[in-house]
Amino acid sequence: MTDNEIRNILETAKTVAVVGISDNPDRPSFGVAGFLQKHGYKIVPVNPTLDQVLGERSGAGLCDIQGPIDVVDIFRRPDAVPPIVEDAIAIGAKVVWMQEGVVNEEAAERARAAGLQVVMDRCMKKEYARLIG
Repeated sequence: MTDNEIRNILETAKTVAVVGISDNPDRPSFGVAGFLQKHGYKIVPVNPTLDQVLGERSGAGLCDIQGPIDVVDIFRRPDAVPPIVEDAIAIGAKVVWMQEGVVNEEAAERARAAGLQVVMDRCMKKEYARLIG
């Protein structure tokens, strides 16, 4: 994925489902989601153990979300990614974004084959800061 492709995703996306979000302010998922929210993105928390995060109602899974999702931002172990990708495909997401340290080549290929863009092993917050400012 080139810088221009990532910049285009960041500039055109409006809604980001954050899968594996925590309500602990010390966790990266909370910090990244809060940053994105402050920069104009609608955040949709996805965590079956939480009712609400950052003022937004949390869904148990992607298929529980009402409305369109542009980016599925994944904060889960690599072995947990394949079913998340299948759900991302099912809901018509445009992008699967695996955060730093999250690499699953098979899931990435499945997403690409279904027409989704894939960003892997990168942080949305860091990429936003680097490419948009």
